[in-house]
Amino acid sequence: MLKQRLQQKLLQKLSPQQIQMIKLLEIPAIQLEQRIKKELEENPVLEEGAEDQYSEDDSDQTDVSSEQDEFSLEDYMQDDEIPTYKLQSQNYSKDDKHEEIPFSLGSSFKEQLVAQLGLRKLSEKQSLLAEYILGNIDDDGYVRRELEAIANDLAFAYGTETSFEELHEVLMVIQDFDPAGVGARSLQECLMLQIERKVDKDIIVETAYKILKFHFDEFTNKHYNKIIQRLSITEQDLKQSLDVILKLNPKPGGAYGDAQSKTFHQIVPDFILEVSEGEYQLYLNSANVPELRVSKTYSEMLESYSANKKNATKDDKDAVTFVKQKLDSAKWFIDAIRQRQNTLLSTMESILEYQSKYFLEGDEVMMRPMILKDIAEMTELDISTISRVVNSKYIQTHFGIFPLKYFFSEGMLTESGEEVSTREIKKILQDCIDNEDKRKPLTDDKLALILQQKGYQIARRTVAKYREQLNLPVARLRKEL
Repeated sequence: MLKQRLQQKLLQKLSPQQIQMIKLLEIPAIQLEQRIKKELEENPVLEEGAEDQYSEDDSDQTDVSSEQDEFSLEDYMQDDEIPTYKLQSQNYSKDDKHEEIPFSLGSSFKEQLVAQLGLRKLSEKQSLLAEYILGNIDDDGYVRRELEAIANDLAFAYGTETSFEELHEVLMVIQDFDPAGVGARSLQECLMLQIERKVDKDIIVETAYKILKFHFDEFTNKHYNKIIQRLSITEQDLKQSLDVILKLNPKPGGAYGDAQSKTFHQIVPDFILEVSEGEYQLYLNSANVPELRVSKTYSEMLESYSANKKNATKDDKDAVTFVKQKLDSAKWFIDAIRQRQNTLLSTMESILEYQSKYFLEGDEVMMRPMILKDIAEMTELDISTISRVVNSKYIQTHFGIFPLKYFFSEGMLTESGEEVSTREIKKILQDCIDNEDKRKPLTDDKLALILQQKGYQIARRTVAKYREQLNLPVARLRKEL
């Protein structure tokens, strides 16, 4: 039995333009340039240049004429049928001479190992096993998989039956390759392989070898007194042996550069802050972001059509519909870029006002506790908008380049009732650890007591949390001789 009923719902939906605006707000300066270039390629109505550059002189008219010859309206009538070459700024035919800048690339870490394998006398089966083991060596130079698992892979993938002993024998050959330590299955084995290669082995090196082989757990946990007692050595002997160990390379594969596998993270600041005589000037970094305008050629096309509507054909009407769509899209994109700039500047100016003392001095202690809600109230924008502005954005100041998230932190009350930033507490915590006696590092309990004496009511577990956020180990692991 069918039933009909009337139901009213309130739904909030974002238009495509609003979604695009949100995306523009999120991307940093380096991606904005790419986004604008993409829009310029896709929309023929959009072009680079300031809007006030148009004039009525002959030279401008010549430019418009030549532009019209290059991009006729028919070229863009059917988007799906546009030849690829019409949307690219650089076009080549098979007869064009295409020269590329030569790129010098050294051999990779894996290629170095394979080259060394060719210098060893191995049987056909041993060569197959060695090549498979080399394929399981990671970029740090370690074999992270168990030899039994590698043996199973060889049986299933290649039908090659082998044993742990055979694989271990081949692995010993690989561990003799350069750099020293390659092919190790653990950090302990990696360091021992390097110690064993030292030609002039003296008592200090021998002691270092014994520490790595028999007392590795005590070494990693810095139980130095146990090592001294068990090896019957002096503290000075231990210190010299530790110096030998600490000079070894825990990641032998990292010594070889692979230009194609390296990832370079380029930071382009979105804001530039200049401070002079106690006052600051804030600029948006738009060095590589072109100014945009609507093509005058296509605007004139619409004007021409409006003047001759009576004589317009169906093709003319289709062409005008297409141009109108592109014009609307271009105008919206220009407005969206302007709105993005205004929102970014408004948000950053509010952050500067809120943290004015910090930006003038550059001292973390002067940073006030600040959350997204504080800036949202100052700018009268939504918290989600502030979050998008802050995300992946950087500012260049006279004391360094910082992500905008750096300036946000929670607050804590002191004994006097003053609210201070947790970043200020972390700075004091960092200073305490930097200046501690490394022979007797400060425990979390002692650090909490020091902070309490300075007026910060903070528990030991909170100290531990802040210490971990600063990537600082516990007191025992900070101990040095």
